[in-house]
Amino acid sequence: MYAYTYTEYGSPDVLNYVELPTPTPKSNEVLIRVVATTVSAGDWRARSLTMPAGLGLIGRLVFGITRPRKPVLGTELSGIIEDVGADVTAFQPGDAVIGYPGAGFGAHAEYITMPSDGKIVRKPENLSFEEAAAIPFGATTAYDFLINKGKLRAGERVLINGGSGSVGSACVQLAKHFGAEVTAVCSAANADLVRALGADDVIDYNTNDFAKGGARYDIVVDTIGTAAWSRARHALVPNGRMLMIAGRTSDMILGGLKARLDGKRLVGGVASEAGGILGTVVDLAAAGAYHPVIDRNFDFSQMIAAHAHVDTGHKKGNVVVTITPTGKTGLRASENLQLMEATHV
Repeated sequence: MYAYTYTEYGSPDVLNYVELPTPTPKSNEVLIRVVATTVSAGDWRARSLTMPAGLGLIGRLVFGITRPRKPVLGTELSGIIEDVGADVTAFQPGDAVIGYPGAGFGAHAEYITMPSDGKIVRKPENLSFEEAAAIPFGATTAYDFLINKGKLRAGERVLINGGSGSVGSACVQLAKHFGAEVTAVCSAANADLVRALGADDVIDYNTNDFAKGGARYDIVVDTIGTAAWSRARHALVPNGRMLMIAGRTSDMILGGLKARLDGKRLVGGVASEAGGILGTVVDLAAAGAYHPVIDRNFDFSQMIAAHAHVDTGHKKGNVVVTITPTGKTGLRASENLQLMEATHV
């Protein structure tokens, strides 16, 4: 099989297109022929080793001290099961599935093996493979922080900083689906998109500081790491919650204490990659309650270009890479916008 590997940290140019042995599934594993994958923020961080100030050493301990521990990137995928291990009963060859290797990586390849009882679910028929591949990373992170960690309740006011990215666009939709009043912070260029996703209000970060506008929210979600606690606390009601998906090292370490002293809460940490969450968000997508936004779709031969696009920091939603063409492609951001407006998401 062919895959993209890297042996040193750096720009997209560190990626190499190589031939590797096709893996053989163990007794409890399935072999998946990957149809589509994405270049996620997790791939960008692991490849470039770009870490918040003060976490450089921790980053190397996680990803590899002198060289990458996981040479094949790729946190999420859709594909077709090619073979199953002797003990596998839940799946059979030919099943279309969505997989979430997450921190295990490995999806930037033509084939991948995964435990059959792990983070794999069947792909709904009403989703293209490209759409399906774009679900796990953003939607599970959004769901875990909003619902499991943040205890979102219907009627609450939620502000999402970075509303047009993979996680942010999922946060907007899921918060709205569960009954919140949603304000999204993004550039003016992405305002129409996040409104179509369900945002009740949009703040252009280039012209307005959400922390100085006078509005107060029950929950502030930072998906991109630009809303430090020192700013965000002014936008929270008493007992409000700050959900820090990305942020400063000092806030990650001391933010909880600072928030308690201020009569509020700060919730950070790593999003759960539990298979149950994956199943939940896939069901929401199948029901039309969540639409993964696709900015651009690249061919497998364009993997380096896909990484370079993510490196710009200006992608909308997800960047998808099609490995095995199936004839039906996912929706680009502009097409998502038209769909949202037509269905009143």
